[in-house]
Amino acid sequence: MISLALRSNSYLATLKLLAFFFLTPFSQADYLAPKRDDVLPDDIFLQEVGENIPSTVPFLAVGAWEGEVFAGGTKGLMQLRGSQLTDVPEIRGPVRRIVVALGKLWTLTDNAVWRRDGSHWVQASTNSVSDLTEHEGTLLAADGRRIIQLEAGRWKPVGTNECPFPIHRLISHQRSLYVQGQARFTVFEFDTFGGRDIYDFPADQGWDWGLLPSPNLRDALSLGPRLWFATERGLGELRGMSMTSVRGPDGLPYEDATCLAKGFANDFWIGTKRGLVRHVGGVFHYFAGKRWLNHDDVHAIAVEGKSVYAVTDLGLSVIRFVPFTLESKAAFYEKQMVDWGQKRLGLVHKLEWDAPLGEYVREAGDNDGGYTGDYLAAQSYRFAITKDPNARREAVNTFQALRWLERMTGLPGFPARAVWAKGERGHKATGGSGGFPAEWHDTADGKFEWKGDTSSDELCSHFYAVSLFLELAAQGHEIDQAKKHLARIASHLIRHQWQLIDLDGKPTRWGRWDPDYFRTEEGLFDSGLQSLEILSFMKTAEWATGDSKFSMAYQQLVELDYPRRTLRQRKVFPPDSVANFEDQLAFWSYWNLLRLEKNKDRLSLYRRSFERTFEILRVEQQPWFNFVYGSLTGQECEVSVAVRHLQEWPLDLVTWSYQNSHRTDLHTPRGYVALKPSIRPFSPREREPMRWDAWTMQMDGGSNGNDVVEPSSWLLAYWMGRYYGMIEAPRGRAASLQPPDIKPSSRSGAKPYDGPQRPELPD
Repeated sequence: MISLALRSNSYLATLKLLAFFFLTPFSQADYLAPKRDDVLPDDIFLQEVGENIPSTVPFLAVGAWEGEVFAGGTKGLMQLRGSQLTDVPEIRGPVRRIVVALGKLWTLTDNAVWRRDGSHWVQASTNSVSDLTEHEGTLLAADGRRIIQLEAGRWKPVGTNECPFPIHRLISHQRSLYVQGQARFTVFEFDTFGGRDIYDFPADQGWDWGLLPSPNLRDALSLGPRLWFATERGLGELRGMSMTSVRGPDGLPYEDATCLAKGFANDFWIGTKRGLVRHVGGVFHYFAGKRWLNHDDVHAIAVEGKSVYAVTDLGLSVIRFVPFTLESKAAFYEKQMVDWGQKRLGLVHKLEWDAPLGEYVREAGDNDGGYTGDYLAAQSYRFAITKDPNARREAVNTFQALRWLERMTGLPGFPARAVWAKGERGHKATGGSGGFPAEWHDTADGKFEWKGDTSSDELCSHFYAVSLFLELAAQGHEIDQAKKHLARIASHLIRHQWQLIDLDGKPTRWGRWDPDYFRTEEGLFDSGLQSLEILSFMKTAEWATGDSKFSMAYQQLVELDYPRRTLRQRKVFPPDSVANFEDQLAFWSYWNLLRLEKNKDRLSLYRRSFERTFEILRVEQQPWFNFVYGSLTGQECEVSVAVRHLQEWPLDLVTWSYQNSHRTDLHTPRGYVALKPSIRPFSPREREPMRWDAWTMQMDGGSNGNDVVEPSSWLLAYWMGRYYGMIEAPRGRAASLQPPDIKPSSRSGAKPYDGPQRPELPD
């Protein structure tokens, strides 16, 4: 591993990033990342892992203590054993509430109070109480309008006064006892409920100034110096004698709160009608949808250890917090790709649910080569920073698969989008570009079919990923193979006057970079990005091969004024018509063009284009964009934001449906500019794991669990961040942390591929 000290030894290393035209393309590049001020260590963090346990009985209460978890509803009490719920025979009546007090777990039903003793439930009384709490070492209960206390095994009234309203909750807070009812809240002291104090102030409300967001009080929680209230219009926060409201503009994702519970790290949890919310470190985290909950209407919450339990009408949901580093998470994803069958023939694949088979299968899709390119780039970075032979083995295997995609078509320089083994188990894409049917053709050996009508997407990925492989991981004859691969594609484009020509002798739907295309309305709209792409292709081929043919081709594009078209390549209007997937194509293309261009005027133009593009995209807080920007410019790139995004990717890569458009915190973060008002990026935990051609600001989406995304994009961002010194390697205890053996989903992946193998290719 290259140490951070070595990275800071030479200012010349920074210059190599912008112009390394004469770097020998036949061995690993000797670039050393300059010392950065925004470096973050790969420390241990807590990764959320969700599990849903369904029930045919609605649950209203949940409790957890000393490793035991119970959920109660109209039909009685149930215990969680492993991942199953079993009936508790002693308690059959409707359960109101489950609480922890005096080191015991208590269950409150319509006609009794039950106490957990060892492995049994013991009936403590036949009182019908609404709440129970521990206050100053005494067990107190709310019995209608009165407070009772447990003494010598018997319940006795506390004081002689009755509360002016039915008591729903008892709250012990800062050595005072508070009582909460429907739309009422007051303090109980000197055997008196509320009333007016000696200064003739109304003590019924319990505070001097401020207002609750709503009088409809549903729950209350004491946490440190604060007393929190749940209402249908947000939270109330009482500190001392001052009441303030916490609502959507304050960051609360959803205001219709139902219940509250103390967390495990000076945090607390909020149940709402539309999901579960965690408040930690002054920030709200939102958990909703099938990834986290059986149903979004949360009735009760319990926390024990680093596990959170929430009950709804459809069962019990568990969110466990498991220690990880990003490096151990990368290892987890690598294993999961194998276990879930997301690798085949050297390519990586999304999975799709096959309803008749009742299982996930691999999809031979529209851009398999393009998405596989991210995995090749990730493994190249991984090998460069770790020297792990497994990383190089994966990189070589993936590179050979991309070579095969180009060789199988019989059209020099024309790579297939995807490959399908005849008779294999899976989904073969039926759709093609522009709404046309997919174009599938037989390979020469008759064993496979390849998908045609290849687009610029595939070419961008090939030039980006294969050039990184050549720079970082290729050895021996692989160096010549990588050179020839890039040269064949670039030569095809030169030979056909900047067009990608398919079997029918015509350009593909999205394979045109020629001046005539730019004179059309559609071509003019796309000309900025297309110019950026073709310039990058030629410059990359020139660097890789040293062939003057590509230098001349690049100069021809310069004379056609292609560089000027790149300045505003990122379209911004109309906002709803912008294709966000094109941003990945642009960043693939910027990568080599900015590093290889030597002409100062053109480099200035490209850099202005890149700065403009990144500022448009910065609000998305997408880690790979950030790392590309930081690596190319040496400037601050919000590393902490990028690392947080990588940490918040779920382990379960199923794309469950999600909704955010109903939220009350929909405002653009301060310090950013968005193309549309009131939009914001969403954490991966609040939407879905995504490839870098997706949009972090998409409010609603997902596939209802029908797709499983491969983690190649995540791996690329992480290992790139490591290589360029933005993320340091784990140290100390973090360095020895191994990924736990956990199953992130109740489902299983695709069956292993058992079709014909990839043929050996000539050099």
